[in-house]
Amino acid sequence: MSKPIRIAVVLLFTTLISASGKELYVSPDGDDGNDGTASAPLRTFKAAQLRARADEAADIIFRRGVYYLPETIVLTVEDSHRNFSAFRGEPVVISGGQRLMLSWQSYRDGVFQANTPPGTEMDQLFVNGQLQHMARYPNFDSTARPYNGAAADAFSPQRAAAWANPRGGYVHAMHRAHWGGYHYLITGKNELGEVTYEGGWQNNRQMGMHPNDRMVENIFEELDAPGEWYHDNATSTLYFYPPEGMDLAHASIETVRLRHLIEIRGDRDDPVRGVNLQGFVMKHASRSFMEVKEPLLRSDWTIYRGGAVLFHGTEDCTVANCEFDQLGGNAIFVDKFNRRVGIKSCDIHDTGASAIAFVGDPTSVRNPLFEYNQRQSYQQIDKTPGPKDENFPADCTVEDCLIRHVGGTEKQATGIQISMSKRITVRHCSIYDASRAGINISEGTFGGHLIEHCDVFDTVRETGDHGSFNSWGRDRFWGLQDAPHDELPELARLDASDTTILRNNRWRCDHGWDVDLDDGSSNFEIYNNLFLNGGLKLREGFHRRVYNNIAVNNTLHPHVWYDNSQDIVTGNIFMGAYRPAGGMPDGKWGKQIDRNLFTTSDADRDRFRQHGCDEHSVVGDAMFVDAERGDYRVRNGSPALSIGFKNFPMDSFGVLSAPLRAKARKPQLPQLETK
Repeated sequence: MSKPIRIAVVLLFTTLISASGKELYVSPDGDDGNDGTASAPLRTFKAAQLRARADEAADIIFRRGVYYLPETIVLTVEDSHRNFSAFRGEPVVISGGQRLMLSWQSYRDGVFQANTPPGTEMDQLFVNGQLQHMARYPNFDSTARPYNGAAADAFSPQRAAAWANPRGGYVHAMHRAHWGGYHYLITGKNELGEVTYEGGWQNNRQMGMHPNDRMVENIFEELDAPGEWYHDNATSTLYFYPPEGMDLAHASIETVRLRHLIEIRGDRDDPVRGVNLQGFVMKHASRSFMEVKEPLLRSDWTIYRGGAVLFHGTEDCTVANCEFDQLGGNAIFVDKFNRRVGIKSCDIHDTGASAIAFVGDPTSVRNPLFEYNQRQSYQQIDKTPGPKDENFPADCTVEDCLIRHVGGTEKQATGIQISMSKRITVRHCSIYDASRAGINISEGTFGGHLIEHCDVFDTVRETGDHGSFNSWGRDRFWGLQDAPHDELPELARLDASDTTILRNNRWRCDHGWDVDLDDGSSNFEIYNNLFLNGGLKLREGFHRRVYNNIAVNNTLHPHVWYDNSQDIVTGNIFMGAYRPAGGMPDGKWGKQIDRNLFTTSDADRDRFRQHGCDEHSVVGDAMFVDAERGDYRVRNGSPALSIGFKNFPMDSFGVLSAPLRAKARKPQLPQLETK
């Protein structure tokens, strides 16, 4: 562990606690007519916010309890330079839901019913703090993927014949090629008994839903398994099938009413500055899958610009030591202009969509295209490097965060998403159990990102053709018609203007590549990475420098390289011959593919000599220190040292802080394959 990093984290938290002199106190047992002292606290977040605005020096301290928000808290420039924090580690829940006091009666077959307040609409139901499942088919199976259960007949006319009125139900289906998923609102049935629905705009590569991987929910007639529920909005009746042993009469019942809990909202000309959120548990934010409509640039992805916490038009704001628990959509969304946002030592788990997203405004991109198959010509494009304006996140940091179980509903989701942003640092994060990538960088706009000391594994669990790290570079140069061939290397830097670095990370993907640099990914430096299963894929792009990495039981996967790619791959340990796919140059590959160690055979080293590869590469036992325990440093005398390989730490992957380290899982280590 780096001592400077640890010290920086401690100093940050000390600053958040002590930055202000006067404090306002809030407690669920307080009164908004009080003066806000420790002995006479206020009761609500909103009252404390308004009172603090009258005293520019005031910080807001929350005592233990649950704060149910009747509406989203919007922090503006009037709230700048203020800390909002839990008191000395006390459990403080900021909830976008409400607690229901219900009187239950038996309905039938193990199902109970209760009247809810008139006007109640339910997107999610929590019982004793745990998210329950809408009535669904197939029934929930924790071991099944995708969707914890899917079936070809999910909404067939034969099955729908038993549904009296499915209006308001949902269809969830995987993309035909497993590139994410689709979601639909059921509008009813037609005269043929077929289910009618609207939606499907959640994926930007329209190919239709998968014929088998689909499910339905919020259908009353499918309420047939413990843990399932259905709310009849017309009669204000909640039906619930409690799990065996649950004391429903004394259970805590909560539902969700807000999509966003806290928004920190300014603009480029007048940003919110210095707002810090610390020590909260964020709960009960509704799902957003039907609002996922905006396409990213020539991507599979569409997005919803929102989350439980939203940053928009901010500078030097922080969320630290917070837990994001079972949220329906994105946990944190950093939208358009933001500078130096810090997300530190947070535990983000069980999200319906992505954990953290940094997404700029496409108006800041020169010559943006949105659909994968769109193309433009060399004569059409603006050849000015870099962005058009500053309306994007830059110089932001995610550090020491535990991110797990993401993409529960939306399958085009990730642990950390970076799009149309610049110089985003992701450091010492543990990310696992993700429906798609652990970290995704969408397009090269605008580069300069740093991904280091992360532990990313058990990813691409419900999708396909992806990696624990995934990127693409479908920028101005990509597919450019009539472009001079010799200008392509520099055209690739028009949008990917700054080098993105991946270093000192551990990656494992069992359903794709450990690191997947897809279509056009350019201007990357990749070193000191440990690839535990899927190896490294480099598809068409320019200026990739790959050195001092270890690919356990795997190798380099070159796909569709330009003959002037300028790629350098040297000083790595590979355990097998390269695995090229499609469209590789007939002549030399890259600028330098050489001085690597192959642990398998002379044949593997020599397989691509005709393409100028590995004239000075060597073959032999890497002589790992202790591969069975994850220590892949090489011992003195290893042939890896002769080609310039240098050992890098094997104990610095993932989260740093003790509470998060105590929770974090580690990847399964592979057994070394021998030939």
